[in-house]
Amino acid sequence: MEPLSLFKCLAEETRLKAVLLIHAQDELCVCELTAALNISQPKVSRHLAQLRDCGVLTTRREGQWMYYAINTALPGWARTIITATATDNVAVTYNCCERLTKMGDRPQRSRDLCGEPA
Repeated sequence: MEPLSLFKCLAEETRLKAVLLIHAQDELCVCELTAALNISQPKVSRHLAQLRDCGVLTTRREGQWMYYAINTALPGWARTIITATATDNVAVTYNCCERLTKMGDRPQRSRDLCGEPA
């Protein structure tokens, strides 16, 4: 990955917040990101696809749900930038993290947001 590519991917607010949330939670599904970011599912999915296409995120399917995580194959410098940004800019995702926290942890959060059976 080239630096310009990473910075272009993260230059949009929704994509940056999604990456920082995923970094904080290890992985999130589209339902969780939709609730945390307080935007529509199609918009979240479009931004996640862009982040996956530029190599920042990887996906894991579980049933009908797609989970997103930071790509472990990212170069060290890119992971360092994401980690430092998350650590030094907690305010960027504070409200989003609060929304996730109020929903509780998995599996309850997944059942409530995604309709997974108990």
